[in-house]
Amino acid sequence: MNVLEKIKSQIEENPILIYIKGSPDAPECGFSAQAVQALSSCGEKFAYVDILKYPEIRTELPKFANWPTFPQLWIEGELIGGCNIIMEMVSNGTLKKLIKETVIKYKKNK
Repeated sequence: MNVLEKIKSQIEENPILIYIKGSPDAPECGFSAQAVQALSSCGEKFAYVDILKYPEIRTELPKFANWPTFPQLWIEGELIGGCNIIMEMVSNGTLKKLIKETVIKYKKNK
């Protein structure tokens, strides 16, 4: 599986996925830490990929997503955005709503 196929597979297999530097327990940049904290505050499980462990994903994902920075939040195969967008969604209540709706839909489809 090449890098692009791997990225597509990760996005397809995980309804809520965030690409970050580090892990949710030990983020390795301030933006990743903020994004993980915001996502965690929604109270649902999510998948993550530590791009520091996968330099090929770190290189190819920005081209694939047409989004140059990390973190990157993907929900149901759609790029939601990075830290600023995530934080804006937290402040206006749309992140929690979107996460809850996705979890409900995913549980119904299982």
